[in-house]
Amino acid sequence: MSVPLLDLRQQYQPLAAEIANVLQGICASQQFILGRQVLEFEQAAAAYCRCAHAIGVSSGTDALLLALMALGLGAGDEVITTPYTFFATAGTIARAGARPVFCDIEPHSFNIDPAAVRVFLQQQCERRAGVLINRNSGARVRALMPVHLYGQCADMVALLDIAREFDLKLIEDAAQAIGADYNDGRRAGSMGDIGCLSFFPTKNLGAFGDAGMCTTQDAELAERMRVMRVHGGKPKYYHALIGGNFRLDEIQAAVLNVKLRRLDDWTAARQRNAAWYAAAFDAAGLGAQVTLPTAIRGYRHTWNQYVIRVPRRDQLRQFLGEQGVGTEIYYPVPLHQQQCFAYLGYGANEFPQSNAAAGEVLALPIFPELVLEQIEYVVDRIAAFYG
Repeated sequence: MSVPLLDLRQQYQPLAAEIANVLQGICASQQFILGRQVLEFEQAAAAYCRCAHAIGVSSGTDALLLALMALGLGAGDEVITTPYTFFATAGTIARAGARPVFCDIEPHSFNIDPAAVRVFLQQQCERRAGVLINRNSGARVRALMPVHLYGQCADMVALLDIAREFDLKLIEDAAQAIGADYNDGRRAGSMGDIGCLSFFPTKNLGAFGDAGMCTTQDAELAERMRVMRVHGGKPKYYHALIGGNFRLDEIQAAVLNVKLRRLDDWTAARQRNAAWYAAAFDAAGLGAQVTLPTAIRGYRHTWNQYVIRVPRRDQLRQFLGEQGVGTEIYYPVPLHQQQCFAYLGYGANEFPQSNAAAGEVLALPIFPELVLEQIEYVVDRIAAFYG
């Protein structure tokens, strides 16, 4: 049996005629940048994310970069984030001229540990003339960037409390978590100063290429980001701000408009698949070998990825590939071990929870169109590997 990690063709086929129709309309209008489709998508996405404002941009990476720029973060500043995430999280901090500061993750959620953040702030930072300073680097500590990894929210009450106590801006990297709810009903991207979404094709809501979004409850901040996404020009050719070319195009917005209406159904299917996995693993008696992902009680987990933790991970992955099962490792090298961040001075053995996760995690197929027989086959093959 073949079980790919992801098969977008199955998602596309029922939508093909509708997508072709809206794309034909764009071709007829010849309006390709920041037109009606973008505005409609921004309004629909803002409502879906329970935010007052949504600003469509060119990618999830550019959403992070725009958020940092809009908040005035740059040279001499530090932003606290997780070392266990996709590269863009810390990469955009460095591109903005700021310095990433890493704090370790919770082992059960893979999200940044608020306790580790608090320890860093209390033990390594101090106030000087009203400014929070990292004693080791001498830089200003100005922001916190948690990641809602794999489709589940970080502990936002604790993180927001820390942000208020230490006067930090908070940017939510919700690239993998559109539609994820915190335990009080607030949605990923709606809780911090700015939320950042990605619509890369493999995401739960995927475009036909790169696309992203910034969300915020702050009208003034939203307007600032709208201006900055077009090089900081308002009116055209008059620049009070320095921005960038961060525009969302009509074609991507049109595809996303069609798909957004199906997103809750796709999320329900992912949740069903996660339940099927849990039942199949339980029936297979693999509790000693396989640690299943944790869905925190009261949260809405959207299962962008279904990530197990296993011994002999690399050998298992090779075996599953030979058996026709697609898998992926998110992420094999924590950011503090990446060569380009060597200048930060972290040791390879720092952040033990992130290091442990990097050596044990394996993502299994979870896309909505999977059938029960495929999931049972995946678990059966894992059981065969562990004997």
